[in-house]
Amino acid sequence: MRLRALLLVTLWPAFASIGFGWGFEAHQTVTRIAFASLPEDFPAFARSAAASERVVYLANIPDRWRNVDPWLKQSGGSWSDHFLDIEHLAQAGLDAKKVPSLRYNFILIYAAGHVANSEKFPSIDPKKNADHTQEWPGFAPWAIAENFAKLRSAFSYLKAFREVGGTPEEIANAEADAIYAMGVLSHYIGDCSQPLHTTHHHNGWIGENPNGYTVWPGFHSWIDSGFLGKAGVKAEDLLPRATKVQALTLTPQKDGRDPFFVVAMDYILEQHTQVEPLYKLEKAGQLGNGQNSIGPEARTLMESQLLKGGQMLARAWLTAWHSAPVDTYLRTQLGKRREAAGAEPAAKKQ
Repeated sequence: MRLRALLLVTLWPAFASIGFGWGFEAHQTVTRIAFASLPEDFPAFARSAAASERVVYLANIPDRWRNVDPWLKQSGGSWSDHFLDIEHLAQAGLDAKKVPSLRYNFILIYAAGHVANSEKFPSIDPKKNADHTQEWPGFAPWAIAENFAKLRSAFSYLKAFREVGGTPEEIANAEADAIYAMGVLSHYIGDCSQPLHTTHHHNGWIGENPNGYTVWPGFHSWIDSGFLGKAGVKAEDLLPRATKVQALTLTPQKDGRDPFFVVAMDYILEQHTQVEPLYKLEKAGQLGNGQNSIGPEARTLMESQLLKGGQMLARAWLTAWHSAPVDTYLRTQLGKRREAAGAEPAAKKQ
């Protein structure tokens, strides 16, 4: 363990160049906390040992997507999907509490606001922007809401196959789809439990710095991986603190925004409140970087963030299961198939 911690301390530049987001073990920890937080009415197939390990593995996959080609960083596996620089919304004249829940509607108004307030934004070095992501504030709440919707869809057609005569192969494939969607959603919710994924101060303080916070370019990487390694934070130590969650109440919004998007944005804004406390802890020497030891307040904060991520993830999974809409088209087609095969319609069974 001491050797592992030493390696994490001495090799932080390598972690910085890889750009993990939350480190591999942090994403695993968030996902395991989520499973520990699920009530018994969550489907058993997804809580099996094999399924949960599959989800834990998948929670790291979106970080792998963006290590391939620049165009993939900007599209479905976008680096920008992993964060939201809250400050950039205000600089573009937008209110985080009112931005559209549809991604491309947001892109249009953000681009207009960026142009109209261009003097408020730093210049972009083209040599450091090969993937053309620096123009954008990040799309984390949209990624969370969109992947939540994919999970609802997967649960929707799984229920149809189960209830209206799907074959064992169809049901198994639908269950595999749901497992995959759970894992991908885990990544983005987990990312945003790390406060530095919610701010333009994501890798050292930028701009005016009257409090003298660190401008160290390895700060983000240290929080993602180095801190947890040196502190010895383990999932098994946090699981007993996980409490059973309830499904979210998705309240229709008067302005027409998707209610789960509103939940996702509120979650990110809550984590954003921990950005400056994190910098204060670094300034006080509590984060263990350099020759400092891990301070108790720092451990408490980071463990709390992992628990918040896991609990939010469990709520999202559970809500997707309970709120999955009826797939009327698939149910109709399955009913026709049953009747064509001479089976008694499901509605007539006692």
